[in-house]
Amino acid sequence: MTTKYSTTEWNNKKVIIGETEIDEKKPVNLLIGFHGASSTPENILVLGNRLKLQNALMVFPEGPVKAGDDIWSWWEDGPRQKESVESFVTYTSEIIDSAHQHYLNIKGPLRTCLWGFSQGGAASLTYTLLGPHSLFKVASICGFLPEFPDQIIEKKEALDILGIFGSNDEVVPSFLADHALEEMKNHGHQVESKETTQPHEINLENLQDLCDFFNI
Repeated sequence: MTTKYSTTEWNNKKVIIGETEIDEKKPVNLLIGFHGASSTPENILVLGNRLKLQNALMVFPEGPVKAGDDIWSWWEDGPRQKESVESFVTYTSEIIDSAHQHYLNIKGPLRTCLWGFSQGGAASLTYTLLGPHSLFKVASICGFLPEFPDQIIEKKEALDILGIFGSNDEVVPSFLADHALEEMKNHGHQVESKETTQPHEINLENLQDLCDFFNI
């Protein structure tokens, strides 16, 4: 299955778009892929390109926080993290709005899905809890939760969430990843939690799990 890629700008930020052949008689999954901290959309694109997805459109946005020369993060660490996470939620809502506007020509249902690795996995989980948009499915690999803004987390419709994390992860300890997924359960979501022996990486088994998850 061939995916065609193009690069554009939404709200003055780079976005890479991947499109497969679409059957508009069936629901279409819009997968937004979040790269890790101090990284680029190209880094998550390399992994996304190995996913064999059915009836899917993919969007790989650039994070809003400059972390160095041509590298980006989703929020700042440190004392301003709460405020930065709040800005991330606003930014991601604009990305989702832009994606739906870009695909106005799609006649069938367009189901918004999130996935990511490391801070990108954290971004997926964080937006699920704090973001205003309706989502279909969410996946996190080696993800966690940052400090949240001081706000009430509203109850939402339960989602299917896939969380994968490694007992040998040297960057995101397994207890942090496990805690994040427990929080998702506490907020009413249906969570498939999968602990492996992997370090801080996305491997072939993870990619197959993502395919199985999003293709159902």
